[in-house]
Amino acid sequence: MIITKAALPRRTFLRGMGSMLALPFLDAMVPALTALTQTVAKPVTRLGFVYVPNGIQLINWWPKSEGKEFEISPILSPLAQFRDHLTLVSGLSNKGDMNDEGGAAHSRPHTMWLTGARPKRTMGSDIEAGPSIDQIAARAIGGETPLRSLELALEPNFLVGNCETGYSCTYMNTFSWRTATQPMPRENNPRVVFERLFGGGGSNATRLAEMRRDRSVLDSVTEDLSRLQQTLGQEDQRTVDAYLGSVRDVEQRLQKTEARLDDVAVPSTSPLGIPHQFREHADLMFDLQFLAYQADMTRVVSYQIARELSSRAYPEIGVAEAHHEISHHQNNPERMGKNTKINTYHVELFSRLVKRMHETPDGDGSLLDHSILLYGSGMGDGDQHTPHNLPVLLVGKGGGQLRSGRHLRYPIDTPMMNLGATLLNKVDVHVERVGDSTGLLSSL
Repeated sequence: MIITKAALPRRTFLRGMGSMLALPFLDAMVPALTALTQTVAKPVTRLGFVYVPNGIQLINWWPKSEGKEFEISPILSPLAQFRDHLTLVSGLSNKGDMNDEGGAAHSRPHTMWLTGARPKRTMGSDIEAGPSIDQIAARAIGGETPLRSLELALEPNFLVGNCETGYSCTYMNTFSWRTATQPMPRENNPRVVFERLFGGGGSNATRLAEMRRDRSVLDSVTEDLSRLQQTLGQEDQRTVDAYLGSVRDVEQRLQKTEARLDDVAVPSTSPLGIPHQFREHADLMFDLQFLAYQADMTRVVSYQIARELSSRAYPEIGVAEAHHEISHHQNNPERMGKNTKINTYHVELFSRLVKRMHETPDGDGSLLDHSILLYGSGMGDGDQHTPHNLPVLLVGKGGGQLRSGRHLRYPIDTPMMNLGATLLNKVDVHVERVGDSTGLLSSL
């Protein structure tokens, strides 16, 4: 790391007409005083929460051994190269108060995943659950970033009314809750997310006209960029070039998607199109999450790969049946195999984000070193809707707060929110209780 005498402010933007780009962490942002004290400026910790629906084929998820000697299971094979950054946590459950009103086998575990609070049975507007740990964290650490948090999805969230045995569709649309009565809507359109990250003004009609001319947000910040580059060292220049290249790559992919819709009338007040291909859509959204972390636009992101009861089929991997249907495999080997394929495919999609964060420098380590990503589902065995032994995977080292490269087994039915409270504690957000938590997890 090269330390300069005059430090560039950490919150530095490139500004242009209708555009505003935050910069990633640079050597030039480390003050000279830091060098004199022989320390490195402490990077911030990012949190991520990635949800997959309908449980997991647990026999192909859990390794048989514990501790540092755990083996990579079939479903986790796309993450094998990042083994030292993985922490598997078994024994956690999401059962809450089992004296329930019946039904809602999907709505309740989805809502409870990050809240530990059972949702109120209602089809009306009087919905109620509890604040989720992503939003508790965002409230504490999100004030330092332009966006307090980002809530992403790959399926639309327009379902309303009764989705499952008297429970509002809201409980399946999102797993993030700012308060017990305020769910956080999810955004599934990558163009809208891109505009939130990099749009700095101007009307929607003006931006649409620019996009139709194949203009880039980078075109409007050329003057600011030229002045900046004259002050940067070679390493910082390479970092900025790589970052802007990533922004442009995402933008070009969005423009290609939108070009396919040229024959469709798009009102100027409407968001532009979503990729038709699921993989393309998922990759774009994960890349936007990566850029948001890299530029420190937000430190808390939650991502719903699909909602519970998802009927999505995956013909691209040889599964023509709906995911929910296949998850009820009834121990049929062929259906269990297809369910495992879907589970593995979801992990493969997630591995794109992990790889990019692992390869991206951030202070004295990488983005992945300074992050904690929680990947999992609100239920364990999807065939039986069991809330026990949830599939829980942590990726990253949390800036040294997480000792990764292990499989930790806790007593069965340890509340999932014991993990939630522990993760908050690791980012210096201390709470007495979250939902049904009973304490912190030891040894994590």
